[in-house]
Amino acid sequence: MRETFDAIVVGGGSVGVPSAYYLASRGLKVLVLERRSAVGQGENKAAIGGVRATHSDPAKILLCTRTLAAVSTWKQEHGDEIGWKPGGYCFPAYSEAVESTLKSLLPRQRQYGLVNDWVDADAIDELVPGIEREGLRGGTYSPGDGQVSPLLLPVALMRHAVRMGAEFRFNEPVVEYLVASGAVQGVKTDKGTYWAPRVVVATGSDAARDGDLLGIPIPVQPDSHEAGITAPVEHFIKPLVVDLRPGADGKTANFYFGQNHEGQVIFCYTPKDLFLGTNRQSLSEFLPIVAARMIGLVPRLRHLLVRRVWRGCYPMTPDGVPIVGNVDAIPGLTLAVGMCGQGFMLGIGVGQEVASLAIDGRYELPPEASNTLKYDRDYHAARKEALK
Repeated sequence: MRETFDAIVVGGGSVGVPSAYYLASRGLKVLVLERRSAVGQGENKAAIGGVRATHSDPAKILLCTRTLAAVSTWKQEHGDEIGWKPGGYCFPAYSEAVESTLKSLLPRQRQYGLVNDWVDADAIDELVPGIEREGLRGGTYSPGDGQVSPLLLPVALMRHAVRMGAEFRFNEPVVEYLVASGAVQGVKTDKGTYWAPRVVVATGSDAARDGDLLGIPIPVQPDSHEAGITAPVEHFIKPLVVDLRPGADGKTANFYFGQNHEGQVIFCYTPKDLFLGTNRQSLSEFLPIVAARMIGLVPRLRHLLVRRVWRGCYPMTPDGVPIVGNVDAIPGLTLAVGMCGQGFMLGIGVGQEVASLAIDGRYELPPEASNTLKYDRDYHAARKEALK
C-alpha cells in the first residue's frame, strides 16, 4: 500500500519535533522519521536547557523570543511539566572590553522588544550569591530568559503532535530522497517508501550526509562540546550565568552554568581549540578545567557533587547562522539545520517558521532576519564583515 503524507520531517530532535508539531497544528498529515530509538536522542539531550533571546542577530532574537513565549506558558496552556525555570541570563563583566561588548548589544536587543539591561556589581552579587567581587564591574541581565528540561520538552511536543495526527517512526534512517521533475516527492528508508509533496530536513549533525543524498551541498560541520551536572542542592542561583572571559588555562574561550528546576547545577565550556567531528567520548581534562573556572567565579560551588558528564555536538555553519529555508532548486524541500549549538532554544521558533515555509512558501520573519537564514546565501559574507 502506498503511504502518503502531506509532509515528512526527517529528524526527531530539537528542531524536527517542534516542526512536526506546528505542521500538524496547521492540519497537515505529518510523518516524522528518526534514525534513533526515540525523540530528542541526538544533540537535544546533550543541551543544558538554556533558552535566551539575548543574542545580537535579529533572526536568533526573534526565533528565541517565540520559543520563550511558548515554554514560559506551556504548563498553564497544555498541562505538561517541561521543567521551565524563569530567572534570566546573567553576563558578568570583569574587564572594560567585556563591559563594552555587552553594552553595545543592548540597543539591538531593545529594538526587538527585549528588556535586557546593564546592572551594577551589587545586583550581580544578588543574582549570583557568592560571585567573586574583585574586579567585578557589573553585567547584563535578561529577566525574560530561562531554562527548560531537554528531556521533558521533546516528549511533550511529540505527544501533542501525535494527538493532532502526526506519526513518529523510530529506528528508521532515510537512505534516499525521492526527487522527480526537479521537485521532492518523498523519501525511502531501510524499511519503506513514503510519499509527500513537502519534506523537511532537520537532522542536526547529520545534515551534510542528507545533502549528499539530495545532491546539494549542506555546509554543516559539527564540533563537540562537553557538559556536566551535579547532584541537586537548594536553589540559590536565579539566572544562567555566562562568563565571557577566556580561561587562564589556555583551553577555554568561555564557560556557563545554571541551576535547573530540580536544583541541579548544569555546566559547560567552549573550548578554545574546537574538536571537529562527532566524537562523543568524555575527556579526562574537562572536569578539572571547568571545575577550576566555576570555583574561581563562585567559590561556594566547590562543595557540589558532580553526578555525570557528557559530550554533544554543535552543528556549525561557516557563518555561524542557522539554515532555515526552502531550497529553490528542489521545490518542496525545506532545510532546518545548522543551529550552531543553539537548536534547543531556537527549536520552537524555527518550527513555527518551518510550517510557514513548507505550507505558505514564505517566511513570517521580517527580511532583515529571514535573509540571513536562507539556504542560498554567501556563507562567508558575515564572517568577512565581522573581521573588518
